[in-house]
Amino acid sequence: MSHNSKRKSEFGLIFQLLIGIAAGVVIGLVCNEAAMEVIASIKHVLGQIIFYTVPLVIIAFIAPAITRLGQNASKMLAAGVSFAYLSAVGAATMAAIAGYMIIPHLSIATQMEGLKEIPEVMFQLNIPPIMPVMTALFTAILLGVATLWSNAKTFEKILGEFEGIMMNVVTKVVIPVLPFFIATTFAGLAYEGSLTKQLPVFLQVIGIVLLGHIIWLTVLYTIGGLISGRNPIEVIRHYPPAYLTAVGTMSSAATLPVALECASKSSVLSRNTVEFMVPLGATIHLCGSVLTETFFAMTISQMLYGHLPELHTMILFIALFGIFAIGAPGVPGGTVMASLGIVVSVLGFDPAGVALLLAIFALQDSFGTACNVTGDGALALMLEGIFNRNGELQAEKVSA
Repeated sequence: MSHNSKRKSEFGLIFQLLIGIAAGVVIGLVCNEAAMEVIASIKHVLGQIIFYTVPLVIIAFIAPAITRLGQNASKMLAAGVSFAYLSAVGAATMAAIAGYMIIPHLSIATQMEGLKEIPEVMFQLNIPPIMPVMTALFTAILLGVATLWSNAKTFEKILGEFEGIMMNVVTKVVIPVLPFFIATTFAGLAYEGSLTKQLPVFLQVIGIVLLGHIIWLTVLYTIGGLISGRNPIEVIRHYPPAYLTAVGTMSSAATLPVALECASKSSVLSRNTVEFMVPLGATIHLCGSVLTETFFAMTISQMLYGHLPELHTMILFIALFGIFAIGAPGVPGGTVMASLGIVVSVLGFDPAGVALLLAIFALQDSFGTACNVTGDGALALMLEGIFNRNGELQAEKVSA
């Protein structure tokens, strides 16, 4: 595929995603309950198809990537997990510092009621994934590492063929249905009133958080550029389709096929690094969601309990949150659900605080996810600098 046709397909996908978002909002604002039933059913079916493929994509890309990495595999895994943890802790620390400085000067409304109920799905086609995302990640790592230990050349070829099969599934099934899935998601948000009734709350808090996302992504890509000695803009400029997909799906897992396609277009990332770190990052790197939830938790503490959490409490919360984020599922609301234990036990939230945190987090979940996904490119750049600075991995540049 030529460079020009690559750019065309990139912009084509962005255009389709933007049309999906706009169409979804318009449909959600004008449709009645009967029409919303149909839309909710379509969203359910499309979501089932997308989420079914995710564990297979994780195995298909990570396991062969590990076999190609050879002796570097275990070191890269340790580095990838360490970077994901440090990124989450760094993002949360930045959010906490901002929280102590900004929140006392804000007056944020607490009204989250008055939303319309989205009608029940009238037609359910359930296609459960063959395994949870974390099981797929562990299976992929185990298969890849064990194939290296056994020097199983035939199985290595099978994994390589499986990778090709799933790449076809991604390009011919998942990416074509994504704009429709995104349209149904935004139709639901517009129908229930999230985009209108809660706009004042949405804009005030989200504006601060979005600025935080931009700052943190700048930090990550700057570090990635310094470690790799390569231009980080050559990675991030390919990410708009993945960012928009994440905004529409609110899920790192559902965005994974597009993120792989975007990262693979970068001329400064090798195929091995992309196919190893991007699926790994989609599962364990949740810096945007962590940054957002930390700021929101502090806001709600001020709002409901009249004070910000103590500094030592926030330090403990952030250290634990980094670990919980690595284990959080890459599905809508996965980060906040995984962390509810420490929100209650460390920050001392009561049911009202937890409910408000869930509600506000759900409003911006799409932007936190988009930050998570875009940050994975920076982590791939860091690994590239450590393990492939002079082309040691002997991998050809990825072709889309």
